[in-house]
Formats: sequence, C-alpha cells, structure tokens
Amino acid sequence: MRHSIFPVILLMRLTSLLALLLTTVNGFAQVDSAKSLKLNGYVETYYSYDFSRPNNFEKPDYNYNYKKHNQINVNLAFLRASYQTKRIRSNLALMTGTYAKYNLSAEPDWAKPLMEANVGYKPFEQHHFWIDAGVMPSHIGFESAVGNDCWNLTRSLLAENSPYYESGVKLNYTNEKENLFLAFLVLNGWQRIEVTDWGQTPSFGVQVNYKPSNALTLNYSNFMGRVKLESINALRVFHNLFAIYEASPRISFIIGFDIGTQQDNDKNLNVWYTPVLISKVNLTQKSKIAGRLEYYSDKQQIIIPTATANGYQTFGASVNYDYQITPKILCRAELKQYASKDPIFKSQSNSNNHSSAAVAFVVKF
Repeated sequence: MRHSIFPVILLMRLTSLLALLLTTVNGFAQVDSAKSLKLNGYVETYYSYDFSRPNNFEKPDYNYNYKKHNQINVNLAFLRASYQTKRIRSNLALMTGTYAKYNLSAEPDWAKPLMEANVGYKPFEQHHFWIDAGVMPSHIGFESAVGNDCWNLTRSLLAENSPYYESGVKLNYTNEKENLFLAFLVLNGWQRIEVTDWGQTPSFGVQVNYKPSNALTLNYSNFMGRVKLESINALRVFHNLFAIYEASPRISFIIGFDIGTQQDNDKNLNVWYTPVLISKVNLTQKSKIAGRLEYYSDKQQIIIPTATANGYQTFGASVNYDYQITPKILCRAELKQYASKDPIFKSQSNSNNHSSAAVAFVVKF
C-alpha cells in the first residue's frame, strides 16, 4: 500500500510547489515584461532492479539517484522560474522525488524542496561579470542531478559522492569569446544550505573552464573548507578535473579525475580519489549509446564508510541506451556492475559484487 500511495503524495507536493512558484512568478511579472521570464518543468520517472534484492528496497548508501529497488518511482521532478534582464537574473526551482529525499536528508525541512534559489547582479554593463548568491548547482563535476543533461542514466560514483548543489556567493566572469569561464566562490560548506553552527568558518571554491576549440572543453574546480561530522572538524581539500572531447559528430569522450584530502582527529592526512572514463556514440539523430568505466578508492572511509579492512575500493562499469521519442520525451535503459575489494554490498549476505538495471522516462515541458 505504501508504494501505491507514493505517486499521489508526489502529485500533491508538486501541486503545492506549483502554487508557490506561480505566486513568485506573478511578482516578477509585475516588475518587468513577460519576455524576461521563463518557466519550465521536468519529470524523471524510473524503475530500477537491484539483483542483490535488498530487504529495505533501497540501493547502497552512496547512491542518491534511482534509490528505490523494484519500484516505479520519481527520481526528480521540478518546476523552475527564471527571470533575466541585462543586469539582473534570478532562478527559483522547487523539486520533489527520491533524489531530493535522500540527497538533502541532512537539510532542514524548509530547504529540502530547494533545487535552486538564487539572484545575480551584473555590476558592469560592458563586461560579462556577475555576482550570484543563494542556492546554486555545484561548480564541481560534469554531471548534475538532472538526468537529461548527463550522458549516462545513473550518475558516476564521482558525482554521487561530491556536491550536487551549494549555497553561498559566486563571482564569475566570461570573456568576450565565451571560451573562458572563471569563478570564485564563498560557500556555506560541502553541499550545505543551512549552517547550524554559526561558529563554522566559510568554505571556498574556484572554477576554471576553458574551450581551446569547439571540440575540447577543459575544466578545473576545487573546494577548500572545514567539514564538521559528529566529533570531526577537519580541513577538506578537493580537486576536480575533467575534459570533454568531441572526436567527431558521432563519438565523444569524457575523462574525469577527482582527488581529495582530509585530516582525521589524529592529524593524519587521508586521501581518496576516483578516475572515470565515459564514451558516447550517436547511432542516429534519435538514439545513442554510452559506456562508463570508473574506480573509486576511499581506503580510509572519509566519504564512504564501510567498516571493512580495505574501505571502499570499487570498480564500476555501465552501458546505457537512449531513445528520443519526441523532442520533449526521452527513454533510457542501463545495466551497471560494481566489483569491490571487500564484501560491502549488503543483501541476504554480504557480497563483493553488485548488479542493477534501470529504465527511465524523462519529460520536459
């Protein structure tokens, strides 16, 4: 019964969110013309099957997308209002779904529906320099919570265990050729909206995104700040690098690498890292396939606790097929396999391997 009621609850939440969104939109519309205002929505439903058949119907703790096993569910649904003039811009996006439930579980109830809530100001009319503040998508990584923007149906281990969102102030600059983007950020912390301890110092981040040609994008992003978890108050430094290369109109590649360091209570410096390789092939105008190879090493269990001797050291491989049914409807299917050094995958009995399959339908409006 719980499973059959869940979509109804989601619909009720979306209706409430829509009412709030329209109220905000009407306020914007009174200030400027309707041409400056844009509305869009997104719904991503899925069915995922975990071959280890977990008793709690949930995927492993380090997965925040497509979390439910053997259920038809909503991963992410949101409504967004965007307002922009030459020197002012603002975004409000309210969401629901299993992604919001699990990835924002540490946030207060009022913050859990917030996907975006930010305003920006352009102080110089002749320069592409903006100051943005509020809740924003993360400046780290090449994947986002919006599945339609990602090459693979599920997110990489790299993305699932680094920030999807952030809150703070961002100073960003784009050059006239629009092939260089620079940003400096002052943040509330590692994927945090509300900071409960007012004595906590701010965190910082930098992003450099450069396109030397139309076929190649290079990116470096970082994070530096103190992370408070129970009895730990440690300095975390994190680096994210990736390159996107379009070898031809049909074939593209992403190469990514993350590495982070953090001190423990004994002042020891612990390291985790993860490389990833993704390839995409456009079969036709409406269909494509993508494959991913990845490895995540967190022996000291800084990001992913396992309570095992070797921590989280896992290889992953996946392949997915996408078919664009209409310009606004996308169908996706994926098979994925994990292989770990320790038996960390819990089901009827602990195992070193984990396999899953997923199907998703994405609707944009």
